[in-house]
Amino acid sequence: MEWSFEAYVTAALFERDGQAVFAAGDGQVRWEDGTTVRAHDGAILCAVRHPTSEGVVTGGDDGRLVWSRRAGTDVLAEAPGRWIDGLAAAPGGLIAFAVGREARVIDVGDPKFLRVFVHEKTVADLAFDAKGRRLAAATYGGAALWYAKIADQKPVMLRWAGSHIAAAFSPDGRFLVCAMQENALHGWRLADGKDMRMGGYPAKPRSLAFLEGGRMLATSGANGVVLWPFVGADGPMGKQAQEIGFDEASLVTRVAVDAAGSALAAGLDDGRVWQADVRSGRRADLKAQKGAAITALSISQSRVAWGDEAGGAGVIDRVTL
Repeated sequence: MEWSFEAYVTAALFERDGQAVFAAGDGQVRWEDGTTVRAHDGAILCAVRHPTSEGVVTGGDDGRLVWSRRAGTDVLAEAPGRWIDGLAAAPGGLIAFAVGREARVIDVGDPKFLRVFVHEKTVADLAFDAKGRRLAAATYGGAALWYAKIADQKPVMLRWAGSHIAAAFSPDGRFLVCAMQENALHGWRLADGKDMRMGGYPAKPRSLAFLEGGRMLATSGANGVVLWPFVGADGPMGKQAQEIGFDEASLVTRVAVDAAGSALAAGLDDGRVWQADVRSGRRADLKAQKGAAITALSISQSRVAWGDEAGGAGVIDRVTL
């Protein structure tokens, strides 16, 4: 199934019932069954699945944080005159969103709960650890680590020169990795703050996803998906990355891993989408026709959802490799 939304696709996600849902630059959230709701008066800049219920949570350039379901929308928070362009959700019900230099945290189970964490520079991205206990904020000069529910605290600062634009915790909570504005990643071993430099990319690696229980990190930013090993106490330090699905004519723009952490999908800058088995290296094209660059990608137990910068979107069955 394919659609044309005539607006940049910000996110492609799967709900708990398996339905694909798309968030787009025209402020609308669309389900594959045809249901559409207007969530924002402007563009949707970020989106995640609601942490405890149906639907999706989106941030927009209208300064609103909105929960969208097929039955309608609810505004969860507002920042008038500001953009909400970073978003993360934790399984226990916490939602963190970026407003300029602030990371704000709410609890969907407690309307009165609010934490506001202030940084020296703009927050570019947010990530919870697997337990929803710690929150990482990617910003200029490194990343700040906060305890998500504690009001008065000073963050642990993980410093590295440059602009950090995306963040991901390893599933076991031992490592934090950030994508940088440069063509590189930078990571830290959280036990002692030891730096991990991961470079050599021909483009910016904006999309990160751990797989195989955290034993491997998949990233975009190259002619194939770059796979960094995270086995052992030192993670990727002193080890070589692998590359799967190399194609000199294209670059990987998005990577996605299923909930089990075992299946990998990649979206390319020429509009193609493929699936791979990282253990065997086998790869299969899911969307072979070329088009606009893939901007959104998600993989479920049985299907892959994609969206592109021209508003194209689709859902494809996974294949057995």
